[in-house]
Amino acid sequence: MLKKVLKATALMLAVCLPIICFCSCKNDEEGLKKITLSEVTHSVFYSPQYAAIELGFFEEEGLEIELSTGQGADAVAAAVLSGQVDIGFAGPEAAIYVYNEGRDNYLKVFAQMTQRDGSFLISREKNDDFKWTDLAGAHILPGRKGGVPYRTFEYVLKQNGIDTQNGVYLDNSVQFAMMTSAFVAGTGDYVTAFEPTGSMLESEGKGYVVAAVGDEAGEIPYTAYFTSKKFIEENPDTVQSFANAVAKGEKWCAEHTAAEIAEVVAPAFPDTELGLLTSSIQRYIDIDAWCDTPVMKEEAFNRLQDVMTSAGELEKRADFSDVVDNSFAKKAS
Repeated sequence: MLKKVLKATALMLAVCLPIICFCSCKNDEEGLKKITLSEVTHSVFYSPQYAAIELGFFEEEGLEIELSTGQGADAVAAAVLSGQVDIGFAGPEAAIYVYNEGRDNYLKVFAQMTQRDGSFLISREKNDDFKWTDLAGAHILPGRKGGVPYRTFEYVLKQNGIDTQNGVYLDNSVQFAMMTSAFVAGTGDYVTAFEPTGSMLESEGKGYVVAAVGDEAGEIPYTAYFTSKKFIEENPDTVQSFANAVAKGEKWCAEHTAAEIAEVVAPAFPDTELGLLTSSIQRYIDIDAWCDTPVMKEEAFNRLQDVMTSAGELEKRADFSDVVDNSFAKKAS
């Protein structure tokens, strides 16, 4: 499904967004090289990236980041493939799909940001003694079928012996952006969501976080940076500088508290109250969501493919060395 969407999205972007290509990877008047970066969504989950931007780590590496939101891994991958943006930030499964298509200029992952699923399970009722088996027979809003949050959640259910076809109702009829409002309006017993949604619902007494999906699923390369094979070949120094800045952001976040991180990344979330931002970041610290270095582990990459295979979304597994280039991340570390 994603492969078909990638082709359609690439065509649409090639027609609608030529201006981005014009300004991509250009030097500005201050001598900084402008890099267009498309993130899959704008989330507290990616705080190390915003810390790197706000603290000037990219500028230290001679780069100016022009950030946009792709709203989906398929759109991000298509934008990179069509040359509309230089670098994509999304789930590495997008690179796996593209590689399996047999393209000459496929996507290569060169740095990792998050190492666990960032979604949380939210219940209508407070439950301090939650067990995954409590979900038997429940009506759950888990996201878009085929999406990584859905696949990872389904994987966790199976790992806990729950029949995902008959033992629970996984309702994917609600659009991802509408799941929380649908839950608040009365649909479902549980919903999965990223922070700060869980903290917001708890503060309003409309829902309670009972589990972290990423804590149960284990280490998975959930979000990473990738670009085209051609871009890496033509701009190795730029890719290295980008990886260096990412590594600095990850290291800084690993050495600071949730409150300190919240203060720095607050400009990226002007509509989120600082206390709420802090509690959201603390939840991600508690589950060890962020990488200490941008180096991707082969065993984690293989677990991602296990999840994809379990969901029936992967026809052929890709070799780690074909899709991932760790040389830049290792040097940055």
